[in-house]
Amino acid sequence: MKKILCLLVIIGSLVGVTGCSKGNTSSEATNKLVVWSFTDELEKIINNYYKPTHPEMIIEYSMTPTDQFPNKLDPVLASGSGAPDVFALEDAFVRKYVESGLLLDLTDIYEPIKNDMIEYPVEVGSYNGKVYALSWQATPGAMFYRRSLAKKYLGTDDPAEVQKYFSDIDTFMETAALLKEKSNGNCVVISAIQDLLKPFISSRKSPWVVDGKLVIDDTAMEFLEIAKVLHDKGYEGRVLQWSEGWFSGMQGTLKNEKGNTVEVFSTFLPTWGLHYVLKTNAPDTAGDWAMIPGPLPYRWGGSWIGAWKNTKNPEAAKELIRYLTTDAEYLEQYAKDSGDFVSNMAVVNKIKNDFAEPFLNGQNHYAEFAKMAPQIDGSTTQGTDQAIEALWMDTVIVYSNGEKTKDEAIRTFREQVTAQLGIE
Repeated sequence: MKKILCLLVIIGSLVGVTGCSKGNTSSEATNKLVVWSFTDELEKIINNYYKPTHPEMIIEYSMTPTDQFPNKLDPVLASGSGAPDVFALEDAFVRKYVESGLLLDLTDIYEPIKNDMIEYPVEVGSYNGKVYALSWQATPGAMFYRRSLAKKYLGTDDPAEVQKYFSDIDTFMETAALLKEKSNGNCVVISAIQDLLKPFISSRKSPWVVDGKLVIDDTAMEFLEIAKVLHDKGYEGRVLQWSEGWFSGMQGTLKNEKGNTVEVFSTFLPTWGLHYVLKTNAPDTAGDWAMIPGPLPYRWGGSWIGAWKNTKNPEAAKELIRYLTTDAEYLEQYAKDSGDFVSNMAVVNKIKNDFAEPFLNGQNHYAEFAKMAPQIDGSTTQGTDQAIEALWMDTVIVYSNGEKTKDEAIRTFREQVTAQLGIE
């Protein structure tokens, strides 16, 4: 009888494992995790740092392009069929999942190290007092300016002195006027109005949606007015962000409608913008750049990691996320290897004085970002931000170009938010 029972248990166990593997991607083996992402960045981190310290773990990695990733992830998380254990979440849609109720609670792995972590990435990954996503990086933004133009028109290229000309929005606008005056109209403070979207949006005191109602914060309204002045006064290059003209502004080759060269004093970019935008698109300008905080603290971009709440391996999933986002020894080595600005402030403070960036003429970008990161507020972040901010930027451009009055532009904005998101 005992032999028969044992045989039934074994058969039942085998059938159970086989059945689950067909209907659920989430691994039931305690040493296996299914990981999905929209970039190979996470895969490289796992292969180079996690696997050598966790040799017993098997990682099944799958990558889907960013624009297709949510459409692939949404149905499997909702149904539970084919869901991954762990997945990366891009800044544009991380809050959608944090607020979804479909993610594993990570509060217990955050609590022991909370005093070491930069606050805003945790705020973005938290909802109703619990942490559902963590990030290995922080992406504070800066104002990058051309040293040669600063010397030419401000008399100095020293970051501490140049910052005085851009310490707040009022001085920013005064300096924009000064640049135009001293250059006889040839030098604009920025090439694209969109450069200021993230600084203003990150500085809001209120989220876009409160109690189900649309709220246009005073800071967002200030951006609307500032953008209009920048356009009307000719303080900006009148090109669109990510356009050929935007990159030409960085390269020093932007032309106006008359074919004359326009000097672009600065551009606003986050940590990754230095390495993947400026260096990549304006290599010939190396050494002629410096960075300052600018008028407003802000963040831009970044990646988070979360886990499906019904993963069969919650402890293994938590350990992967804990290691990749909080482990000090690994993060220190990763930061030194990659130059990425990590989210552990204890690590940042330990290594921040070890950097000198040739592209910035030897300036220590890491130390500068270390000053900026703690000033960022992530508490107003919501899942609807991306859609609403895109509509707001359209509103700002339409109003700046004089295509609509302010009242008309705002009315259209409200109508679009209601039509697309159902928010009044």
